[in-house]
Amino acid sequence: MEYKMGDRHARWRPDRLLVAFVVWGLLLALSGPLAADYEGDPEEGEIIAYTCTGCHGIPGYNNVYPTYRVPRIGGQNYGYIVASLKAYRDGSRRHPTMNAQAMTLSDEDIHDVAAYFVSLTEDEDS
Repeated sequence: MEYKMGDRHARWRPDRLLVAFVVWGLLLALSGPLAADYEGDPEEGEIIAYTCTGCHGIPGYNNVYPTYRVPRIGGQNYGYIVASLKAYRDGSRRHPTMNAQAMTLSDEDIHDVAAYFVSLTEDEDS
C-alpha cells in the first residue's frame, strides 16, 4: 500500500510501528535497573527500628488488647516487610500501633528497616 504525506493512516505504517515497538521495548528494558527499588541500609535500619524492638524483639510477647502474639520479624522476607509497612502507612492494613509507627516512615526508612530485619536471624530480633 502506498502512503502519501498527510494520509491519516500514514502514522500507522508497519515500519513506523516496528520502530515504535523497538523504542518502547528498549525504554522498558533500560528502565528496569533505573527504577530498581532502593535496597536499604541495615545500619540505618537498626537505628530507625529501635522502637520496633519494644514489641517485636520480646520472645513470646502478647499484645494486651486485642490479645494476640506479636510476630518476631528477624530474618523475615524483605519484600514482605516493605509491603507490610507501606500497607500500614497507607491504611490498607489496619493496626492502630503499626499504622501510627508506619506513618512516620519515608520509603527510604521502610527499606532501611526491612534491610535491618532481613539481616537478622529469627532468634536475633534485636
